[in-house]
Amino acid sequence: MLSNGQTETFAQRLLCWFDQHGRKDLPWQRDINPYRVWLSEIMLQQTQVSTVIPYFQRMSSAYPDVHALASAPLDEVLHQWTGLGYYARARNLHKTAQIISTEFDGLFPDNVEQLQTLPGIGRSTAGAICAIAYHRHCAILDGNVKRVLARHHAIAGWPGKTAVSNQLWAIAEKNTPAQRTGDYTQAIMDLGATLCTRSKPACTQCPVNADCQAFTQDETQFYPGKKASKVLPIRQTLLLIIRDKKRHILLQQRPPSGIWGGLWSFPECANEAELVTICQRFGIKIKNYRLADTLRHTFSHFHLDYTPVYIDTQNAVTRIADSNQRWVEPAAHGEIGLPAPTLALLQKLNQ
Repeated sequence: MLSNGQTETFAQRLLCWFDQHGRKDLPWQRDINPYRVWLSEIMLQQTQVSTVIPYFQRMSSAYPDVHALASAPLDEVLHQWTGLGYYARARNLHKTAQIISTEFDGLFPDNVEQLQTLPGIGRSTAGAICAIAYHRHCAILDGNVKRVLARHHAIAGWPGKTAVSNQLWAIAEKNTPAQRTGDYTQAIMDLGATLCTRSKPACTQCPVNADCQAFTQDETQFYPGKKASKVLPIRQTLLLIIRDKKRHILLQQRPPSGIWGGLWSFPECANEAELVTICQRFGIKIKNYRLADTLRHTFSHFHLDYTPVYIDTQNAVTRIADSNQRWVEPAAHGEIGLPAPTLALLQKLNQ
């Protein structure tokens, strides 16, 4: 364990490196306020900076403040989020915006405890908002920081385990300086994102390598520990791409919870024997259909093997009077949230 003097040295070295080499012109580092920090932190969860940048720019332009986001229809927000994945983040984003707008007069709380009561905001995200936007002395522990600290202190084990997480939080809090906390927070996230990367870390360029235990022992590949691997289960479904005579496609909004919650996708059925029954529910008679090759979409806890079924209708379809169903043109499906497989299949139809 480092002494207090060395702990300060860790922060000072990191801040010195950040002043010279850190990224300071990312979109969310301009016009810093709690709303923009929160928006970026939610987007950056399990997602790389390069992927997030265009989404953040579009979202912050479409919704420049929390009131604008709160008043936007969820469909529109999910549309803006399409392709970024982990859609529960977008739903929680919208819920929190509404709570902040109505219950907090548009002002984000300035303490970790209160922030953590809001949907989608955990301890680390709350710490980042407080440190960066409010200049509070609060620590963070996102994925990048876990990697930096696990290597620097040779903390064995998967950070998802409570005991390992508690160790890393204790180190994070001890290392976080009372002065320039916001800069330090940006710096340690930057270090993990640019030098202390998962594979092939640039250890010789690291400002804190002198006392990094993983580096001195040439064991960076062992930290942080990995979650025990397991075989993901496989689920199978047919995605029904129902086309009318004008080549419009039927989409159905999914329930608000569960996978792709609230997003618009193709109707589904379990097997080919159910095709006629499912289509009859929509008042559709099948003229002909064709099964395409099965594709795979992987979630964090299972594989989804989906088979597109291209169905042409026999009858002139009467538009379905249901707010959860709509006919769309493949090239003009409107501002609605779409799962990545649905979007890809629509784009393929438009080719």
